[in-house]
Amino acid sequence: MFWKWLGVGIVCFFLIPKAIADTVLVGNADAGRQKSTACVACHNADGNSSVPAWPKIAGLPEKYLIEQLKEYRKGDKGTRFNPVMYAIVQGLSDQDIADLAAFFASQKRTAGSTASQWVLPGEKIYRGGNSKTGVPACSACHSAKGEGNIPAGFPPLSGQQPGYVIQQLEDFKAGTRANDPNAIMRDISKRMSDEEREAVGNYVSGLH
Repeated sequence: MFWKWLGVGIVCFFLIPKAIADTVLVGNADAGRQKSTACVACHNADGNSSVPAWPKIAGLPEKYLIEQLKEYRKGDKGTRFNPVMYAIVQGLSDQDIADLAAFFASQKRTAGSTASQWVLPGEKIYRGGNSKTGVPACSACHSAKGEGNIPAGFPPLSGQQPGYVIQQLEDFKAGTRANDPNAIMRDISKRMSDEEREAVGNYVSGLH
C-alpha cells in the first residue's frame, strides 16, 4: 500500500505543475475597461481608432488580442516588436492582458469605407488573388466578408483602418512582424506588389 501511494504521489508531483501551467485565465471586461486608460489615446475608449495608421481593436477575438499583446510584451525578443506598444504593455500581467482582451472583444467595431478608386483593384486581389505571382485570395482565410477564421488564427479585417493593414503587409514582407502561422503572411506579402497591398488595405476598410 505504501508503494502504491508513493507512486501516486510521484505522478501527482509531476502532473500538478503542468496543470497549473495550462490554466487559462478568464478575462473580466469590466476590469479591462478600468485598465484601458493607456489604450484610449490611440484606440479611443471603445477600441475604434479614428486614425488610419492605428488599428481598430474593438470586436477582435479575445484569443487573438491576448496573443498580440503577449508578443508586444516580449519586446525585441518577440515576433512583433513595436517600441510604442512595448512601452505600454511591458508592465502588464497575464491577468491584465486577459482583462483588456475581454473588454475590447466585447466592443462593436465601427464600419469603414472604401474610396471608389480602390473598390475594383482591391476586390480583384481580395477575392481572386493573383495566379501569375502566386498570391491567393485573401477571402480564402479571412472570409468573403472579412470576418476572419478565429479557430485557424486568421483575424477579421472588415472595417479595419487601411493605413494599418497596409503597414502590416509591409511588416510581414520585411519580416519585422513574424507571428503568422507557418510564415503564411510573410510569404504572401512578398509576392504582392506595392499597388496590391495598398488596394487590399483600402478595400477591407469598407468590407462588410
